[in-house]
Amino acid sequence: METEVVSAASGIGADFSLWSLFLRADPVVKTVMGILVISSIWSWAVIIDKSLTFGRLKSKSNKFEDQFWSGKPLDELYRKMRDRQDHPMARVFAAAMEEWSSSKGGASGALAVSARDRIDKILNVSVSRELEKAESNLGVLATVGSAAPFVGLLGTVWGIMNAFQAIALTKDTNLAVVAPGIAEALFATALGLLAAIPAVVGYNRYSSALNSYAVRLQGFADEFSAILSRQLDERAR
Repeated sequence: METEVVSAASGIGADFSLWSLFLRADPVVKTVMGILVISSIWSWAVIIDKSLTFGRLKSKSNKFEDQFWSGKPLDELYRKMRDRQDHPMARVFAAAMEEWSSSKGGASGALAVSARDRIDKILNVSVSRELEKAESNLGVLATVGSAAPFVGLLGTVWGIMNAFQAIALTKDTNLAVVAPGIAEALFATALGLLAAIPAVVGYNRYSSALNSYAVRLQGFADEFSAILSRQLDERAR
């Protein structure tokens, strides 16, 4: 490590571009920078994916609800949606309709109550399963947003240590001696913030979008359950 410090201190007139800072950095700082760059790319990939995903969910849910509340028979809608279950609301609807179709032969009394309970359980399980799918990879944004500043801080501390070692080895307090270590330390800090800030913003945004969609999906499931329950009561009379 001392050899690296001396070489850094000797490169007084070296290039201070970002790429040069990375190439001249200590191996520990390079590792920190690499982790932060990969984390930033990963978080941006999740952000873009979630933006497209929630946009599609909103559009397809709007279209499905228009069809659902159009007054057409549920059996007809189910036949149309059976092979096109490409969003959570359609899959929740199809899961309940499958149980509903198998319970059509049920008579009154206990059989109707049992069918209603089964439909409610299937709706709840389907909603939970679909929300779990929609939530996937949000944990990546939370992890990057909380950990990236501390990972960058590790690179910062290590770079400053290099700067002080350069002073000790060269016995020179000239700014040019400590500049390389300080520069790579600040570069690591900047990378940590660049990785963390978009991740935190993305996590907050898409957590809010997920909560809104969860309320919408659960509301649809409750309304659909009430419709099927009403039809079961009419059959039981």
